[in-house]
Amino acid sequence: MAEIIRMPKLSDTMTEGVVAEWHKKVGDVVENGELLAEIETDKATMEFESFQDGVLLHIGVDKGGTAPVDSVLCIVGEKGEDFAELLAASASPEPESSPEPAPAAAPTPAPAPAPAPVAASAPSPAPAVPAAVPAPAPMSNARVKASPLAKKLAEDRGLSLGLIPGSGEGGRIVKRDVEAFVGGGSSAANAVERFTEVGVSQMRKTIARRLAESKFTAPHFYLSLTMDMDAAMTARKALNDRGPHRVSFNDMVVKAVAMALKNHPAVNSSWLEDRIRYNEHVHIGVAVAVEDGLLVPVVRHANAKSFAEIGVEVREFAQKAKDKKLQPSDWEGNTFTISNLGMFGIEDFTAIINPPDACILAIGGIQSVPVVRDGAVVPGHTMKVTLSCDHRVVDGATGAAFLNEVKQNLENPVLMLA
Repeated sequence: MAEIIRMPKLSDTMTEGVVAEWHKKVGDVVENGELLAEIETDKATMEFESFQDGVLLHIGVDKGGTAPVDSVLCIVGEKGEDFAELLAASASPEPESSPEPAPAAAPTPAPAPAPAPVAASAPSPAPAVPAAVPAPAPMSNARVKASPLAKKLAEDRGLSLGLIPGSGEGGRIVKRDVEAFVGGGSSAANAVERFTEVGVSQMRKTIARRLAESKFTAPHFYLSLTMDMDAAMTARKALNDRGPHRVSFNDMVVKAVAMALKNHPAVNSSWLEDRIRYNEHVHIGVAVAVEDGLLVPVVRHANAKSFAEIGVEVREFAQKAKDKKLQPSDWEGNTFTISNLGMFGIEDFTAIINPPDACILAIGGIQSVPVVRDGAVVPGHTMKVTLSCDHRVVDGATGAAFLNEVKQNLENPVLMLA
């Protein structure tokens, strides 16, 4: 019996999906557990398996098409089975890409007032001065693809449209092209305004929605602190000289933050509208930049892991994120988030809280600066961090106490090796 397979909800934030690839075509036999399609969600491209045996009778969303969750993805049933009535009875929303909508007629712009016709046999009298009158534009202007207003401007300026590059649809010459044209040289082409538009990916849509909700719902405030990183740099060098795994400064920050969170549950918490959840476990989301935006895989129980264990895990997550292979279990459950832009040369910045966390820590790059030690100015290395807090959960003094413990951990790395 034919059965509708609907667009699955593959993540907690997914509202629609894109079919990245079909692994079966209409008429193919499909077995339970066999790979049917690849679905691009807001965070990753995930494999979607069939949960029944049969023949693929109908594809509801073409490759590259977008459809909301629970809409008709495809129909599987017996070979030759009539599914028209089943499809008609479905109340699911129509996907964007299937069937292919007929192209809508482009709206016709209101024509610019046409210039008054000039009779060829009765030209206007020439001015009573000896100056030469500019020659009219060549008749070939009428055969060039241009807007009426562009033709009128070209005629008024005595320009040949054949020399003017068009920036409109299909190379059509428009008003701005004529206005930008200067003698037909390369400078005219460079002066034309050009742009490219691309569709918004599922990931970017979710980033926009979730961070806008966070920024305009949670009352953010910010606390900044500068940390002396000389001891951390010395400790990192010693660890990398002796250990089999490379340790990064980011690994040390994750560990320092995780240890501090155990002592500051208010910072390791979530606002749930009618209650506040104080988490006893420490799951740190580490923001990873990918082509379409940002993913936040989670290092679980980070306070109980070594620098090397954190580093191996974060690097594996980063590679999976770039390959779009992260699974929901990789990015769910964070209790706190770290965003580090130090490797991009950023000295300091503020970050938007990643829901449902109450805080996010923005990490800047390590700077070589003069510092004062024992009353003398000496070379040193500092790093600026900024904690963004949800004031509904965290007060200023609470956030400050947490930041100072993070500072103590990083400036005394031996505390993190116990």
